[in-house]
Amino acid sequence: MQEFIAFNEQRAEIYWWMSSLFARELSDADLHEYHGGEMYTFLSGLGMTEDLKAPVDTFRAAIKKSHARSDEQLELAADFCGLFLSTPKSGALPYASMYVGKTGLLNDKPAQEMHELMASFDIAQRKEFNEPADHLAIELDFMGNLIIMGNQQQTEEQREALMQSQLSFINTMLLNWLPLFTKECQLRDRFGFYAAAANLLLAFCILDKKFLAGE
Repeated sequence: MQEFIAFNEQRAEIYWWMSSLFARELSDADLHEYHGGEMYTFLSGLGMTEDLKAPVDTFRAAIKKSHARSDEQLELAADFCGLFLSTPKSGALPYASMYVGKTGLLNDKPAQEMHELMASFDIAQRKEFNEPADHLAIELDFMGNLIIMGNQQQTEEQREALMQSQLSFINTMLLNWLPLFTKECQLRDRFGFYAAAANLLLAFCILDKKFLAGE
């Protein structure tokens, strides 16, 4: 049981890490960690899983390439803004509504559904992150919380119910638009750091879906 709880904690940490990556520009302190030994060890561990080896290698190459930029923090911040804080015509906006909504506008049905889902599990959005509920960072943060909530259940039936909720969430709220978002990142991200991150996230979500489905 303890191994299962620890494994779930690792899953949650990956979702939270990816949430932070798509929530805001990386700071100098963040980049120092990205180029340090702990991140190298963390990514090496992920890459030991066959399904993640190629996307991890691509992301590690993007980190190394980023380190060679003359003003890394400012240039990556410009990449972030150009991709995620611009317009649908020039960027890859990180909102589900832009890919599976009906209007092509923010706060479409996916945002409403996400808001209702968070309320049903009594999981609150961070007040300092004032974005529509279907922002990628919010959805990934929610998934991390859902995983930890599953760990806190007292019975096998309760834990299984939360696992099924996680599987449903991946299928209906993440994998229904993440492939489209990843494709847009690959088309728009000239430098490639965030495209590699999105590709790794997509591969991890697909792998996590297999785990939850018992495949």
